[in-house]
Amino acid sequence: MSTPALVAVAHGSRDPRSARTVQRLVDEVRAQRPDLDVRTSFLDLSAPRVGDVLGAVHADGHREAVLVPLLLGRAFHAKVDVPSAVQEAAQRYPRLQVRTADVLGPDERLEAAAWGRLAEAGARFDDPGLGVVLAGVGSAHAPANRLVAEVAQRQAARTSWAGAVAAFATAADPDVPAAIAQLRARGAERIAVAFWFLAPGLLTDRVIAAAREHADDPLIAEPMADAPAVADLVLSRYADAARPDAATA
Repeated sequence: MSTPALVAVAHGSRDPRSARTVQRLVDEVRAQRPDLDVRTSFLDLSAPRVGDVLGAVHADGHREAVLVPLLLGRAFHAKVDVPSAVQEAAQRYPRLQVRTADVLGPDERLEAAAWGRLAEAGARFDDPGLGVVLAGVGSAHAPANRLVAEVAQRQAARTSWAGAVAAFATAADPDVPAAIAQLRARGAERIAVAFWFLAPGLLTDRVIAAAREHADDPLIAEPMADAPAVADLVLSRYADAARPDAATA
């Protein structure tokens, strides 16, 4: 087969909602490009695993595949887990050429998806009494956390909100209660939570519980999930990596 398969690879989660949401995103990618062989895979905790999917791609006659990491930044999973999975596949399937696309973030389409979900939940961008928490996973890799903070800052500058502050579910500060306190100090009368997450899971549940404990009836957005802008971004990363002059992993 001359057209490389697109293998989307997510981290994986013990929470089944995560895998279902990833599958909806991949379904949206497939709907936008029905001519492509588009498959779902996971690094850990969910099935099918990326090595098994690459094996199936090879068995089905493909000689090339593009692995698109469904990751929002270049932290540990992008730097270690994905290359390790590709290296293992290269040893098992030496005739399958695998290219690895860039991670999804940073990109304006992710930002559009995150804030679009917040608007769908009922937030108004012209509400001066609204304070917005942009919740991310949190990482020991400081640039990944800084990216989320910069997304919040850019959106705050475009709106009439009292403020927008990044908060993290784990591994980094501020946490959700601290972010809400910052927004209250800036004059926020109402609190909303937007997610710098693709899919729901235990960490998003933790964020929501903290927001509801520290704010009255906060407005809660959905993760970015299967937003068409995210699917478009996946296809853009695929196209960049599938070019003949792109580097091969």
